Amino acid sequence: MGVGRRMKKQGPPPVLNDSQISSIKKRKAARLGNSFREKKRKVSGDSLISPPAKKAVNGSEIPGSKHGTNSSLSSSRKYQAFKSKKPTRIKSEEALSVDDISDDDAADLLNGASTENQVSRDGAEGDSSGNEDHLQDEFLDSGTSVFDSDPEHEVARFSDDGTDSNAEEILTAANIEGLSRKLESAQEDEEAEAQLELEEAALQTNIVDDLADTIDEETGTKTPRPQLAPDLQVLRARMTDTVRVLDNFSARQEKGRSRSSYTSQLISDICLYYGYSNFLAEKMFDLFSPSEAFAFFESNETPRPMVIRTNTLRTSRRSLAQSLINRGVTLEPVGKWSKVGLQVFESQVPLGATPEYLAGQYILQAASSFLPVMALAPQEGERILDMAAAPGGKTTYMAALMKNTGCIFANDSNKARAKGLIGNIHRLGAKNTIVCNYDAREFPKVIGGFDRVLLDAPCSGTGVIAKDPSVKTNKTEKDFMRLPHLQKQLLLAAIDSADHSSKTGGYVVYSTCSVTVEENEQVVQYALSKRPNVRLVETGLSFGVEGFKSYMGKQFDSRMMMTRRYYPHKYNVDGFFVSKFKKIGPSPRGTLVGIQNGPNGVASNGPDSETEDKKPVEVDGRLEEEEDAFGGFDDEEDEKYIERRRRSRFRRKGINPKAVRRRGDHPG
Repeated sequence: MGVGRRMKKQGPPPVLNDSQISSIKKRKAARLGNSFREKKRKVSGDSLISPPAKKAVNGSEIPGSKHGTNSSLSSSRKYQAFKSKKPTRIKSEEALSVDDISDDDAADLLNGASTENQVSRDGAEGDSSGNEDHLQDEFLDSGTSVFDSDPEHEVARFSDDGTDSNAEEILTAANIEGLSRKLESAQEDEEAEAQLELEEAALQTNIVDDLADTIDEETGTKTPRPQLAPDLQVLRARMTDTVRVLDNFSARQEKGRSRSSYTSQLISDICLYYGYSNFLAEKMFDLFSPSEAFAFFESNETPRPMVIRTNTLRTSRRSLAQSLINRGVTLEPVGKWSKVGLQVFESQVPLGATPEYLAGQYILQAASSFLPVMALAPQEGERILDMAAAPGGKTTYMAALMKNTGCIFANDSNKARAKGLIGNIHRLGAKNTIVCNYDAREFPKVIGGFDRVLLDAPCSGTGVIAKDPSVKTNKTEKDFMRLPHLQKQLLLAAIDSADHSSKTGGYVVYSTCSVTVEENEQVVQYALSKRPNVRLVETGLSFGVEGFKSYMGKQFDSRMMMTRRYYPHKYNVDGFFVSKFKKIGPSPRGTLVGIQNGPNGVASNGPDSETEDKKPVEVDGRLEEEEDAFGGFDDEEDEKYIERRRRSRFRRKGINPKAVRRRGDHPG
């Protein structure tokens, strides 16, 4: 398309400034206030010409439009009057902008010069020159603005960033319905998102009650609605309020709400906040008062202090502390109750790789592991049995207390753990220790007659949750049935392995790193009922909580108060249980099956051992070995079977049957 005539004569218009734009806005507002009276023109004739061809948004002509090539001047004026009757949107003064400046305003601003490129583009380029020039002169000479049949529209934007990068849609009669539907759809989506955010916020704060479970109509099964992560601050505040109410329930309870309702709510919140299974949380909660239970669960979330034990076989605690302080370690004695423990607060070097550690001057050991050895109190020259010795902290502590005298049998049923036990024994310089790998339940048959026996039994680990958080969820009711059964067997074996006639000993210490009653008081009560030749004695420990004498309707021995319990929220040590027995007599008849060992560990046929009774049985006044009327046994034939059985027995033992004398005698 060529350049317009005005552009050829006058050149491009100058740039507008702000003062000119403000003056044009005022004039425009005044003119529009007088409505369309100024724009009406008298039109002669009755016929109207078709409007000039209009361009669509994509540049194509709209069907039905024709060029008015043969139109007269009156027809063009009629068309102008027809267009002026179209309704036009009146804008306020604040809404006017540079885009609202009409052609006449621009012409006045630019000293009579205006560019009407859009008008010249809309006109037909191939029309007759006479009519075109005449029509254009009429438009140029008139003092009115040129309005298109379709008024200008607002630009629709659907982007939140406000940039011009997105496509713009022009609002027309054809697409107004589609754009309206799009706007309504976008508004509905925004409302749905807002509602979803409100529901999520309500779920996270646990303010809205849980909705009913989804029920499948076909199968009738219930599917619980998935829960989002709870708001921990709201949970903690609710737990604190519930504990406060339960501590003084009669004065602070809500009317119509029972204690069990508060308790179940608190246990549920503990499961969500700390990550316990409902079974274990309820079991732990029943051991304490509500406030103490809350303190127990909270203490399990923080690790216990790092403690090292001085190996008095290599050095003293004072010299070891000075050496570690020189290496940048901040420490202090663990407490008045221990003479070898050091609590470490900060270290600039790894404590498991210092020269002092490699030299065997100390070992990393929990403070609670000191307690069973202190309760056992081994003496110099005694024979000690450690039934579950790995990794060797308690064994080497006993060796240090015994000053490498006497003999310690360190047993562990796990051969892989026994390797670590051997390493610690060598590093710490324990020379009076024998390492063996037996099932501890076999020890009364393997060897016995020990002055003292230490049984740190395998347990559920509910006292060391700070070290192993997996205990919160992986322990079930089945574990608390299987483990106590094993612990009862081990404790009976430990009692039977002790020597009641020992002048200095005859003591058995049973300990676990658990706080449950099923693994502690109930096991001790079972041993007392099965072995009346033992009794509970004082542990000799200067601190600790007394054991339960009754629990959940179960009554225990009156001496159960001599046992000691240790909790992390009270003493800042791992949860532990320690009990001490004194064997005052031999085990009753029939309690042992197999070989019983004497005080020196030599096998002997005691009253409890199996003996073969070869006395014939008398039936109806006759001996069973007498020959019956129908015939007796064939001794020669029986001898063949006996000899074959004898040879098979020796082969299984790895003995050559020919090297053994007849009649089954062992080689001497």
